[in-house]
Amino acid sequence: MRLGVNIDHIAVLREARKVNDPDILQALFVACESGADQITIHLREDRRHIQDIDVKNIIKHSKLPVNLECSINQNILDIVCQLKPHRATLVPENREEVTTEGGLNIFTHADQISNAIEQLHDSLIPVSLFVDPDINTIKLSKELNAEMVELHTGTYSNLYAMLNSSLSYSHHAIDELKLPRHELQTRLQKAIDDLKKSAKLSKELSLEVAAGHGLNYNNLDEIMKITDIDELNIGQGIVARSVFSGLGEAIKEMKKLTRK
Repeated sequence: MRLGVNIDHIAVLREARKVNDPDILQALFVACESGADQITIHLREDRRHIQDIDVKNIIKHSKLPVNLECSINQNILDIVCQLKPHRATLVPENREEVTTEGGLNIFTHADQISNAIEQLHDSLIPVSLFVDPDINTIKLSKELNAEMVELHTGTYSNLYAMLNSSLSYSHHAIDELKLPRHELQTRLQKAIDDLKKSAKLSKELSLEVAAGHGLNYNNLDEIMKITDIDELNIGQGIVARSVFSGLGEAIKEMKKLTRK
């Protein structure tokens, strides 16, 4: 599977002090040299980490494809069309959230998403939709004329963590903390099955398939068994590991796991 390295969290650390340290371009160059297949960044409406100038510089200097995550906000879309990344991934966005909490609701916002895709296509930018692993959602993604879907792996990642670590807290799944382990295991298997079915259908519909959210060095085994997935986008797990090993080594280690 291709490995997209999300470097947003480098910018999170930089923005904590509002100085250019760590340098987001240095992170780009290290990722390019360490085996990443793609650079992923998210230009949020609140600009909490990646800034407009970051996007411009990363697209200008990257030797790798740049996958730019963004909302369907018109001002954001105009910026994306001007800067022309390799791909735009449309994601849901809530100002109060800590991180993206689920896939796009493409049924409720179908018209807006369709218009966004048309605008991006007019600028010759391929589009991926960040969606929950759901059969009907995949079908509609194809109807909306996206070239790709990115399957939200948050449910899988949260359930895996609850079953396989001493960290019982997950702000995505408070109610599930009250469930016995056998029920958590059942839900984990369903999450895996949903990802498999959604990936398989996507390929049958000629959609490329990515996956991401909450993936790390511990929970990749089941994801790597889903051969219909073409690409993984991983950020926080890599940057967290880099605190101890360095960014280059963290990326190399993750790249090894995606080659198994």
